[in-house]
Amino acid sequence: MAAPFKVKLDARGSIPTCSISDYLKWRLKAKIKRVDCLSFLQVNGEVLFKVSNSSSIAQNQPNGEENANHLEVPSHSSQEFDSSSLKVDPGERTQILEFHPNHCDAIRRAYLQKKPCQPLLREFPQTNIFGDVRRFNHKWFDEFPNWLEYSISKDATFCLYCYLFKQNNNLQGGGETFSSVGFRSWYKKASLQTHVGGHTSIHNQSKRKCEDLMRQQQSIHASFEKQFNQDKHGYQIRLAASIDVERLLVKQGLAFRDHDESKLSLNRGNFLEILSFYAQKCDEVRKFVLENAPQNDQMTCPKIQKDIVIACKIETIKGIIKKLNGDYFSLLVDESFDVSRKEQMAVVLRYVDRRGFVMERLLDIVHVKNTNVLSLKEAIVNLLSQHSLSLSYVRGQCYDGASNMQGDINGLKMLIKKESRSVYSIHCFAHQLQLTLVGVAKRCLQVGELVHLVSNMFNVLAASYKRMDGYRES
Repeated sequence: MAAPFKVKLDARGSIPTCSISDYLKWRLKAKIKRVDCLSFLQVNGEVLFKVSNSSSIAQNQPNGEENANHLEVPSHSSQEFDSSSLKVDPGERTQILEFHPNHCDAIRRAYLQKKPCQPLLREFPQTNIFGDVRRFNHKWFDEFPNWLEYSISKDATFCLYCYLFKQNNNLQGGGETFSSVGFRSWYKKASLQTHVGGHTSIHNQSKRKCEDLMRQQQSIHASFEKQFNQDKHGYQIRLAASIDVERLLVKQGLAFRDHDESKLSLNRGNFLEILSFYAQKCDEVRKFVLENAPQNDQMTCPKIQKDIVIACKIETIKGIIKKLNGDYFSLLVDESFDVSRKEQMAVVLRYVDRRGFVMERLLDIVHVKNTNVLSLKEAIVNLLSQHSLSLSYVRGQCYDGASNMQGDINGLKMLIKKESRSVYSIHCFAHQLQLTLVGVAKRCLQVGELVHLVSNMFNVLAASYKRMDGYRES
């Protein structure tokens, strides 16, 4: 442990402004490499400054390995660093290239935010240079306020810009002098201006790099991020507008497209016409849809329309399953054909909701290639399994009078009943009414003649608008 550094108190009992050179001489004499903690104690009119946890060159170590343990080694860890641990004194800083590459920009930004180290001292240490006593002039801080730094520990000046963006093999503008060694030639003030140099000097290049580092909003990454956010915002508005229009069309059961959807067409279809009307009424939407949208991201092509409809279908089914709440239900199955000329099967769920109301909701329309019993059952089981439903929760089934549905031996109702014995089968009342009318018309001649007469009257009246007008007036 080095002897303490003594300072006598003045008449007012305060610490006088001591010479920095005395402090430096004391550290040089004690061979103190660095100071981690400086404590003081007042005794009999004197203040004793003590150094703790410091590395001393004079201390004898058993071997070089133990001596290395007391040296300050810069951290190369890729973990997050603590900005408060950065050295303020430029003479005690770790070289920027010795830090982990992932931390360099954050360290540079921290030093730039702290500003250059420019201690305000009443007097600076004197140096004998060729018989003349010279010292650092604090007025130089006013002349070079943005980059000039002074190190108390080394009694030397440094360049903050060159330290932060130091380049290997840098021989221009003083080389390593202003970045790591330190400038102490106080009688050569012109060297400071020489270090700055012209527009293409290393110093000015480093300065521009520091300015670019602090202007993150003008960086390429920030520009890409801003452009990405704008594109994302526009995409979300276009998607929301398309979804709103399609929800309206789906709810009203209207067609989406028309045979001519070109820009010169007078009627481009319900989807594009309603979207155009929506954009005219809403300024926020008009900025991002149709003509104002990118040509490759307009969200209006038929494929996207179909994808949105499928998404609406999925969300609707989720709502139905959620209201079902894992309770028992009945199945209503019937044929459903349309202009697609495909054999399709409509599956409807009948259940009682939480409020006690009987609800009938269409679950899906399934395309089946074969209408035999096994194919129909497989299609129903697959559909239910897609929505986490099972035949064990089925308590009722309702079909038409076809033999493959109502067969008592190999009909669909018997196959499902084998899966769940609690399933009751009901013949559809609408189909029963139709079959009843057909049967009565065949058995009773008067009823058959009445039905035939009404049919002929309707055909005669419907064939002429004049006859319809005369019938209404009568």
